[in-house]
Amino acid sequence: MTKMTPKTSRRYREFGKGMALSVAAGLLAFGLAAGHARAADEIVIGASVPLSGPLAGFGSYEQWGYKRAVDEVNRAGGITVDGKKKMVKLIIRDDKTDPNVTASNTETLIGRDGAIAMLGSCTPPLVNAGALVAERRKIPIVTACAPLESFKAAHKWVYAWDLFFHEPDLASAPFKLMKDLGAETNKKIAILHENGPDGQVVGGQVWPGLAKENGYEVVENASFPLDNTQFNSTIAEAKSKEAEIVLIMAITPQAVAIRKQMASAGYSPKILVIEKGAEPVQFAEALGKLAEGVMVGGYWDPSFPFPGAADLAKTFESETKQTSSQHIADTYAAAQILLDAIAAAGSTNAEKINAAIAKTDKTYVVGPVKFDEHHTAKLPMVEMQWQNNKQFIVWPKAQATGHFMFPAP
Repeated sequence: MTKMTPKTSRRYREFGKGMALSVAAGLLAFGLAAGHARAADEIVIGASVPLSGPLAGFGSYEQWGYKRAVDEVNRAGGITVDGKKKMVKLIIRDDKTDPNVTASNTETLIGRDGAIAMLGSCTPPLVNAGALVAERRKIPIVTACAPLESFKAAHKWVYAWDLFFHEPDLASAPFKLMKDLGAETNKKIAILHENGPDGQVVGGQVWPGLAKENGYEVVENASFPLDNTQFNSTIAEAKSKEAEIVLIMAITPQAVAIRKQMASAGYSPKILVIEKGAEPVQFAEALGKLAEGVMVGGYWDPSFPFPGAADLAKTFESETKQTSSQHIADTYAAAQILLDAIAAAGSTNAEKINAAIAKTDKTYVVGPVKFDEHHTAKLPMVEMQWQNNKQFIVWPKAQATGHFMFPAP
């Protein structure tokens, strides 16, 4: 046996290190190749939604709507791209109601998970954070749950598309309801709104303008941070100024806190509208009888005369044993639009998919969808009211599913 000198030993160690690095590099290359091979057999789309944090009530419905659309396509055999049928893989990540996490998730879904297209989160801060990343990466994203003016103001979009309600329609609905249904008040209004994009547009601009146009007096307009929990002084001021109409824009935890603090203060306005926060069933579950009579704008209901509307709600409630929400519909439609565009493009090429989304002109479960030059599609608005832990349409009369409760309890 040949004796190994220190010099020879060092050479062997260096050789061993080189071999280890070569093997590691080879394994990495093999892993990447295997990953691409797997991706080649499926179409990967991603979504970052709030499954935890203040907006978790919205995210759970979004997740169901997205998954429902993808499951239906896969049960039908998938989508033909490049002449071959492929199944769709939906990867959903929790953004924890944090725009920074939404952006990070979107980057991961595109860069690491291989998503060739994206579905959006909920509310402007989260939707815009994800859409800006997709825009930079030139990956198409279809979203709902972002009011149109806030979406348009964020960026001149190329790859992002939004279907939801238009803030002026949402803001004007209570005024139209009061006029059409003859709700008599002293015409004094208190506006309470969060300082996020929704609150600044609706509470800071649109509601005050509409009040003036319709002969109402705004006796208070208070803005608060998204993490605020105490509203007693604001409520006391609205009560002292005898505002019989209260218009609120807040996320669900804040909406619940405001309603409880109003009750503690013995403040009972005749009209109480709580936008955004009063929409999910978690609002009514947290408040019980205090939710009675609270109104919120609606852009979808199972009673709408659109294909699959009634069945979608029944399917959700049958599968989950939970009360359905509007958000199962807009997200289900957003996913269908994206999947239809991939099928129309017959490709996973981002530019071809994006061009196909632009040509969308079809009636979905939320109604007719056709995107305008701003990449937005407007959904119709109704006014809903919580009654016996259920939401009923109370305006317009032609679409009403329940009687208008006035004054609010």
